[in-house]
Amino acid sequence: MAGDRKGVGDREWLRPVSAGVMAAVVGFASSFAVVLEGLRGVGADPGQAASGLLILSLGMGLLNVVLSIRLKMPISIAWSTPGAALLAASQVPDGGFPAAVGGFVAAGVLMVIAGLWRPFGRLVAAIPGPLAGAMLAGVLLDLCLAPFSAIGAMPRLALPILIVWAVTLRVNRLWAMPAALAVTVIAVVVEGSAGAVLPPIASLAPHLEGVVPVFEAQAIIGIGLPLFLVTMASQNVPGLAVLQTYGYRPAPGPLFVVTGLASVATAPFGGHALNLAAITAALCAGPDAATDPARRWLAAVAAGIGYAAIGAIATLAAALAVAAPPVLIQAVAGLALMGAFGSALHAALAVPAEREAALVTFLVTASGLSVGGIGAAFWGLLAGGALWWLFRRH
Repeated sequence: MAGDRKGVGDREWLRPVSAGVMAAVVGFASSFAVVLEGLRGVGADPGQAASGLLILSLGMGLLNVVLSIRLKMPISIAWSTPGAALLAASQVPDGGFPAAVGGFVAAGVLMVIAGLWRPFGRLVAAIPGPLAGAMLAGVLLDLCLAPFSAIGAMPRLALPILIVWAVTLRVNRLWAMPAALAVTVIAVVVEGSAGAVLPPIASLAPHLEGVVPVFEAQAIIGIGLPLFLVTMASQNVPGLAVLQTYGYRPAPGPLFVVTGLASVATAPFGGHALNLAAITAALCAGPDAATDPARRWLAAVAAGIGYAAIGAIATLAAALAVAAPPVLIQAVAGLALMGAFGSALHAALAVPAEREAALVTFLVTASGLSVGGIGAAFWGLLAGGALWWLFRRH
C-alpha cells in the first residue's frame, strides 16, 4: 500500500513538471523563427536578434516562476508572436534598430498604463473585434504565403517541411511545428550551408547585446502603438480567457503592469514584448497538467525553468536562421502563424454589419502602405476605424 501511494505521489509531481517542460519546448520551437524574423525585419543584426531571443526567454522564465509561485495559479508568460509578425511586416525605421527599440519601450509603457488606468484599458478593449482581427490578419498574410512561395523557389527543401508539418498536424497539432523545425534544421545541415556560415563554437555562447533606445515619433506610432494593440488583442485578452476557462481569475491590471514593466526592461537588449500566453497557458492550466487545479501552478513554474534553460541555445538558433536561406525561415515562420491567421480572419469576418470596415482594415494593412515612415498596420486600423465609425453614425 505504501508503495502504491508513493507511485501515485510521484506521478502527481511528474505530471505538472512534464506538462510544463512540454509547454516550454513547444512554445519556443513553434515560434522562435517568427521572433528572429521580426527583429531582423526592423533592423537587428544577427547578434542583436540572438540577444533579443535570449532576453525574452529569460524574461518568460522569470515571470512564469515568480507570478505562478506568488499567485498559486498557472500564470504562463510568452513573447508576442503576433507582435513579432508585425515587426517582420514592418520597415526599418529611419533611426534603425535603436528607433525600433524605442518603439518596444513605448509599447511596454502603454501596457503599464492599460493596467494602471482603467479608462485607458477600457478604451483599448473597445476597439471592435473585427477590426483588431483584420489588422492582425493583414499583418500575418505575407508570412503565411511564404511556405507556398518557398515551394516555388526551392521545392526540394521546402516541400518536405510542408509535408511533415501537415502529417504531424493530423496526428498531434502541438508537435507539428517542432517537427517542421527539425526537418528544416536537417535540410540546412544536409545542404551544407550551415557549415559555411556558422561561427566558431566559442562564439555561440549565450550573451546579451545592449542597444540604447532612440525615441522617434515615427517608430512610436508605426511600431510601438501597433505592437501594443496586437499584443493586447491577440495575446493578453485570449490569455486571460484561457485562464478563466479553467477556473483561474487573476486580476488583469497587475498582470498587464508586470508584463509591461518587463517589456520595458528587456527592450534595450532586443526584447520586443512579453505578455500572457494562450496556447501554452492551456497546456499548463488544463487537466493534463494535474488532476487537482490547486497544483497546476507547478506546471507554469516548470515551463519557466524550461524557457530559461532553452534560452541558452538562442545564439545557435539565430546562427542557424542566418545560415538558412531567408525564404526557408520565412516559410517556417508562416507555418507557425497559420492558426493565428485563420483565427484572425474568422474574427474579422464574423460580423456581417462590420465586414466592409474589417476588409478595408485587412487590405490596407496587407498592402504594405507606408506614409511618413509609419507602417501599414496603423493606417489599416485608422482607415477601417473611420469606415466603421461612418457606418455606425449612419
